[in-house]
Amino acid sequence: MAKMIDSTSNLLGRRALLAGAAAGLALPALPAFADTAAPAVTGTETEGQPWTLARYTQAMAESGRPTTISQGEFDAIQARKPAAMALIKSYLTQHFGSADPAVLAAFQQVPREYYHYMYQERLAAPSEAYEAQPKPWAIGWGSALSDYLGQAYMTQLLAPKPGMVSLEIGTGSGFQSSLLSRIVDHSYSIEIIEPLGKAVSHIFKPLGYDNVTTRVGDGYYGWPEVKGGFDVIIVTCAAEFAPPALFEQLKPGGKAIIPIGQPFKRGQILYVYHKDENGKIHSRRDVGVFFIPMTGAIQKQPKAT
Repeated sequence: MAKMIDSTSNLLGRRALLAGAAAGLALPALPAFADTAAPAVTGTETEGQPWTLARYTQAMAESGRPTTISQGEFDAIQARKPAAMALIKSYLTQHFGSADPAVLAAFQQVPREYYHYMYQERLAAPSEAYEAQPKPWAIGWGSALSDYLGQAYMTQLLAPKPGMVSLEIGTGSGFQSSLLSRIVDHSYSIEIIEPLGKAVSHIFKPLGYDNVTTRVGDGYYGWPEVKGGFDVIIVTCAAEFAPPALFEQLKPGGKAIIPIGQPFKRGQILYVYHKDENGKIHSRRDVGVFFIPMTGAIQKQPKAT
């Protein structure tokens, strides 16, 4: 749940959010010369099954979020997806020189409309998916489904690979952990908001995503019970300093990306951390961001100097 500030542009005005969301991703527009050709990836499937209205309705019911939409509404959602995929490809090419095929494939495979759900109101909003102007969407308790360009940027920056184990701090809608699960061997995620974390824990099995494990807890402490630690760690809330436990649980050669800065203030920076083979942590600044704060134990720790 962040606003990213491109280093080559002025700070964008905050995008409007649905009631209850404290912050959301809002990235710079693509240049006029952007490649708008749709990426060559396969259609949306969930564990080999075509994504149909019947499949969507069944998965929503199995996840404890029953809802009904018409075939016309479902078809309209699917018709918008190619343009969103082309936008993702263009944005990643603009910022990284090329778009990671694994990231594009993950976005193609995961049905974003399934995650457009406002948990406090128990209201599905699938028709909001794949909007032409990417923006965050409220999901309840101050949390949001981040905009898809920002999630694409952070996923490619993290550079997940097959064979890896990932950890996400801030499960939110579950979309980011689902993306990672399509690339890595196992995706772990921690959510501190209990009603949200409990509800979202039920959404993965109906899609057949059996390599996602979530729990309610304080991400400041990471997940020390996972033997061997993590190859990649992504934090989706602003920490006043990098939690030491996350570095302890990062494998040698691993990467973590963490927004660092004061709560609800400008000047937050997305930091990229690498742990070398000797266990030393190296860091670099990436882009300016604006995230809602990490809550829990970190707020009780002495301020970093």
